[in-house]
Amino acid sequence: MKQRSRAMSFMRLTILASALLTSLVGTAQAQTTLRIGIAEDPDILDPSIGRTYVGRIVFSAFCDKLFDIDEKLNIVPQLALSHETSADGKEMTIKLRPGVKFHDGEPLDAEAAKFSIERHMTLPASFRKSELASVDHVEVVDPLTIKLVLKTPYSPLIAQLTDRSGMMVSPKAAKEAGDKFGLHPVCAGPYKFVERVQQDRMVFEKFADYWNKDNIHIDRVVFLPIVDATVRLANLKSGGLDLIERVLATDIKDVRADPKLVLSTAPELGYQGLTINIGNDKTKGPLSQSAKVRQALSLSIDREAINQVVFNGEFTPGNQWVSPTHPYYQKAFPIPGRDIAKAKALLKEAGVSLPVTVDYMVPKGTEYEAVAQVVQSMAAEAGFDIKVRVVEFATTFKQAQAGEFQVFQINWSGRIDPDGNSYIFMRSKAPQNDGVYSNPEADKLMEEGRATSNVEERKAIYAKLTKILLDDLPIIYIYHRTLLIAHTKKLEGYRQMPDGLVRVVGLKFK
Repeated sequence: MKQRSRAMSFMRLTILASALLTSLVGTAQAQTTLRIGIAEDPDILDPSIGRTYVGRIVFSAFCDKLFDIDEKLNIVPQLALSHETSADGKEMTIKLRPGVKFHDGEPLDAEAAKFSIERHMTLPASFRKSELASVDHVEVVDPLTIKLVLKTPYSPLIAQLTDRSGMMVSPKAAKEAGDKFGLHPVCAGPYKFVERVQQDRMVFEKFADYWNKDNIHIDRVVFLPIVDATVRLANLKSGGLDLIERVLATDIKDVRADPKLVLSTAPELGYQGLTINIGNDKTKGPLSQSAKVRQALSLSIDREAINQVVFNGEFTPGNQWVSPTHPYYQKAFPIPGRDIAKAKALLKEAGVSLPVTVDYMVPKGTEYEAVAQVVQSMAAEAGFDIKVRVVEFATTFKQAQAGEFQVFQINWSGRIDPDGNSYIFMRSKAPQNDGVYSNPEADKLMEEGRATSNVEERKAIYAKLTKILLDDLPIIYIYHRTLLIAHTKKLEGYRQMPDGLVRVVGLKFK
C-alpha cells in the first residue's frame, strides 16, 4: 500500500509539474514581447507635431493611417477602404473601414476622421500644415465617408495620407489632453500606448479591439533607444533585442554570417543632406551670404569616397532630393565630381577670408559623426575650417528651428512622391525649412508640381526646380541610404518597405 501511495503521490506531483509547466508556457506565450532597438529617442509622439524618422517607426506600431504602401510603392487601404478624386482634381472622397475603434473605445467614423485631418491642418505647432495646405475643408458625407475639398488640385495628397497626415487620433482624447496629447497618445493602431520613459523605453500592448486583430500575434512591443549601433547589434546577438534598425553598413557581413540573424534591406526613399542656414543665420556667415561659398563646399566633397570609406560602398551617392534610381531623378544634372581647384576659385570669387569657419551640427551617432569627420577633412583642403558639433538627436531639431546652426547634417527618410522630399524643406515659410530658404521662382515651380498629376509635366517642372536649387544649394545632398534592418531568425513575417518603417502587423515568434 505504501508503494502504491508513493506511486500515486509521484503521479500527482508529475501531473502538477506538467500542469505548472503548461501554465508557464501558456503564460509565456500570452506575454510575448517584441523588443526593437532604435537609433534615437523620438520627439513627441503626436502625429501632428512629430517630425523625426524614428518617431515614424514608433507610430507605425500604434497609429494607423488612412492608407499605406506596399513593397512596390503601391498605395493600399488601411483605415480607409477606398478613395475617389473628382475630374477637376478638387475633391477627394474617402470611404472609411467600418467597425474601427480608437484605443479608448471611441469609434473611428467620419466625424473623427474630419477632426483628425482638421487637427493636422490647424494645430499651431503642426508640421502637417504644408502637407495638407491645399485642403480647404473636410465634409462629412455620411457616417463612414468624408470629402476633402481642395483649394487647388493637389496630386501628392493621397501620398501624404500614407504617412502622419493620414494618421487618425481619438477626438475625445485629443480634446481632453490638449497640447499634452503626445504624452499619452490615443490612436487606432494594432498596439496601444502604455508608458514612455525618456531616453529609455516606449511600451505598447496589443489592442484587443483592433480591426485587423487576427494578424496580431505578439502581445507587447517595446522600443528601446540605443544610439550606439555597435551596442544595438551586440544586444541583438545576445538576445536582449529581437530587431534593430539602422545596422551599420560595416556590420553587414557580420550579420549575414550569423546563423541566428536575418538581414532585411530596401533602397531608401530619402536622402542624407547638409541643410544650410541661409535666412536665419544670426552670425551672417559666408555660407548664408553667398551661393558661391555653398557651391565651393559641395565641390570639396567626394560623395563616392564617403560611400566607400563610411559605408563600404553599400549606399548610393547623390546630389538631388531623390535617388539616381528614382523616376523623378533629373539625369541632366549628374552628381558632381570633387574639384578642389574650382572650389578654391569660387571662394576667391566670393571674396571671403580664409579659412571659412563653419559651425556644423550633427546628431550623435556612429555613421552621422563619421560622415561629418570625412566632410570636415575634405573641405579643409578647399579652405574651410569646419567645427563639428555633435548634439543629441532630438535637441538638433530644436536648435535647427531656432536657427542655431550654419550647417545641419540630417537624414530625411523620404516619401513616395517627390513633393514629399522637397516642398516642406525649400518652400518659403514651410514648417521644416530650417534654413529659411526663399526663392519666389522655386516656390512657383513647387506649387505647379503639386497642381498636376501628369508625370511628364511634373518631370519638366522638377527639371526647372532642380536647376534653381542646385544653383542656390539650400541643401547639399550627399547620399541615399540602403535600409538595413536585422532581426532574430525566431521572428517570422518581417517585410521591409522602402519608407524604412517597422511594421508589426503579421509578425510572430516561432
